[in-house]
Amino acid sequence: MRYKIGELADTCGINRETIRYYERKNLLQQPEKNDSGYRIYSEQTVKRIGFIKRLQELGFSLSEIHRLLGVVDKDAVRCADMYEFVAEKEEEVQKRIADLQRVAFILNDLKQRCPDEKELHACPVIDSLMVGEEKTIRG
Repeated sequence: MRYKIGELADTCGINRETIRYYERKNLLQQPEKNDSGYRIYSEQTVKRIGFIKRLQELGFSLSEIHRLLGVVDKDAVRCADMYEFVAEKEEEVQKRIADLQRVAFILNDLKQRCPDEKELHACPVIDSLMVGEEKTIRG
């Protein structure tokens, strides 16, 4: 399927300016133009935007995504030192996983303290968090 910019934006759930921005940042290749001068995008562009959006959701910056797309584009310059880049990013992700596991443990602990009645004005979860806030403020 082939898309004009508005159709591509709707299909991908982004706005036209985002597409133009991705083009300026070389995340997307310059599209073909039809006889009327309209930009025409391919299904491959839809997949590429999906990839970009998913990596953004996972916390990757646009510059990191640009670098990773170098592998897809077979760009030797962007692929230089890829091992070091990937190793550093993997370490960062492992640290984030450990942080999220700690948060999950804390949330589970707080959830276990909640009474079954779910009284709005006497919640041990809120009380526990407030005590933590007081320690942070005073500390």
